[in-house]
Amino acid sequence: MASSTLICETQPWKALKAHVDDIKKTHLRDLMGDSERCKSMMLEFDGLFLDYSRQCGNQDTMAKLLELAEAAHLKEKIGKMYSGEHINSTEDRSVLHVALRAPRDAVISSDGINVVPEVRKVLDKINEFSEKIRSGSWIGATGKALKDVVAVGIGGSFLGPLFVHTALQTDSEAVACGKGRQLRFLANVDPVDVAKSIAGLNPETTLVVVVSKTFTTAETMLNARTLREWISAALGPQAVAKHMVAVSTNLAFVEQFGIDPNNAFAFWDWVGGRYSVCSAVGVLPLSLQYGFPLVEKFLKGASSIDKHFNSAPFEKNIPVLLGLLSVWNVSFLGYPARAILPYCQALEKFAPHIQQVSMESNGKGVSIDGVPLPFEAGEIDFGEPGTNGQHSFYQLIHQGRVIPCDFIGVVKSQQPVYLKGEVVSNHDELMSNFFAQPDALAYGKPWFVF
Repeated sequence: MASSTLICETQPWKALKAHVDDIKKTHLRDLMGDSERCKSMMLEFDGLFLDYSRQCGNQDTMAKLLELAEAAHLKEKIGKMYSGEHINSTEDRSVLHVALRAPRDAVISSDGINVVPEVRKVLDKINEFSEKIRSGSWIGATGKALKDVVAVGIGGSFLGPLFVHTALQTDSEAVACGKGRQLRFLANVDPVDVAKSIAGLNPETTLVVVVSKTFTTAETMLNARTLREWISAALGPQAVAKHMVAVSTNLAFVEQFGIDPNNAFAFWDWVGGRYSVCSAVGVLPLSLQYGFPLVEKFLKGASSIDKHFNSAPFEKNIPVLLGLLSVWNVSFLGYPARAILPYCQALEKFAPHIQQVSMESNGKGVSIDGVPLPFEAGEIDFGEPGTNGQHSFYQLIHQGRVIPCDFIGVVKSQQPVYLKGEVVSNHDELMSNFFAQPDALAYGKPWFVF
């Protein structure tokens, strides 16, 4: 496909447009009655189970979507990303967040240089530094151990790390690792957020992590200066070097700010902010709270799905299938929104994270060549943990507008509760809702007019 050819001009796109009427005239409850179809729309990888049988489509739909992926040269584009080609054409950069969690012996190059050794160097530095803080061998200006951390950042320097931190706060292993410590995030330039982030904290026992690639982001730097003044007023200006560290690439500005450049943790211009949770942006504050060994498990999980995405055939590739279904729902069926519904309170910050990852990436009205798209692209993402959302916006989904939903459940609760005399456990009650809601949406009830 020539770069000037829009995907909507290809034959697979036209075939999908013609296929829409076939699907829309068939109720989803009838599609669900086809057991072979349902079996073909389930797959598993590394503890993840995907059931997309309640999507409005059949085997023919999926075959046509896979042909569309071929017409878009998706496999070739994935290969270009992993080989470090500058697929970020607007900024002329590689897109290599996969290198952030790659094994130590991996080779992933940008501009002919293997970036993995530099990544591992920063991770090793985080491991060493976080252990110094957690063990008390690094102390504050008054000789006290630093047990509280405030991470200052915004956008991708905030949403990803906050999501992971929230997910770990109720995990028994993480709770044990973080005992006696606090991690807070400051993002909003609103002084109310500043007040909340330092409420009850003692400057003597607080470490501030300033996260800004260029050290020029207006909101972040104003908040950083505010916390610098909070520390200086209590402990003196010389205390800044002991109580503030940075995640940045601009060492000159870091030093000018008053932070020792030796206490700056690097990341690179081939890391988009929305994908930076696996860089020092997320790994440093999370390691300070939970210890690097636990955070490394998170990195290994991300690496696992990276390998799957890069190597699995598209018909069994979870990220590819989810992406194709999004294109089908938005650009063909005309459904502009997607509800992200985790039946797990630990994932309460998942939807805000995905809002940025998806909507900042895909919310474009032009092609990569700057040509206006003659079709709708990108989803409006929103969500809330179940069962909270059931008592909020589900009425609209059940009886108002068609909104594709991603239901997310977990087999084993982080905090299992079994009450004497109850027929089922609390988690089983939650999962009963998890299974019932998508079935209710898929099958529905006929309307009767009296």
